[in-house]
Amino acid sequence: MPKIAEIESTPNPNAMKFILREPLTWGIACSYASAEQAQGDALAKALFDIPHVSNVFYVDKWVTVTQDGGADWKELARKVADPIRSAPAAESDSEAVQATANAAFANLSAEDQERLQKITALLDEKIRPYLKGDGGDLTVVGLSGNELSVRYQGACGSCPSSLSGTMYAIVNLVRTIEPDIVVQAV
Repeated sequence: MPKIAEIESTPNPNAMKFILREPLTWGIACSYASAEQAQGDALAKALFDIPHVSNVFYVDKWVTVTQDGGADWKELARKVADPIRSAPAAESDSEAVQATANAAFANLSAEDQERLQKITALLDEKIRPYLKGDGGDLTVVGLSGNELSVRYQGACGSCPSSLSGTMYAIVNLVRTIEPDIVVQAV
């Protein structure tokens, strides 16, 4: 069972990041925007059973819980800590990690796969580490022509700065290799 090593605030005042000593997953992000989406996930379901929890995101050794703004974080953090501590630690599953990593590339031409691979590598190096540090992440959903679709996760999903400042940085960065690209958050 994962032990909580640290609890951090995030730039999103409605989100807290719980850093764990043991991993819950190995590279597979689990992101839920509602209790209905979380039905097949015991940890996320238990977290959504707590009043005011509005979003759950976890990957590897951290969990970000977002609330609706109606709870005091000191009280809510104590309630959220119990299901996190009760969750089973993950065993490594390299096949599942690879299947998840390949999802955005599934129906692309070889040329578009190469384009998306370059874009993803750039985002992995320059953007995602900062988002993860703030309790969130970014997933590339797809590439269609000159339109890149991305999805914010965790604390970034409802943070005003992710939809403005971070998106501006992503667009400018991606345009260094694809000058005509349009980036949209979905």
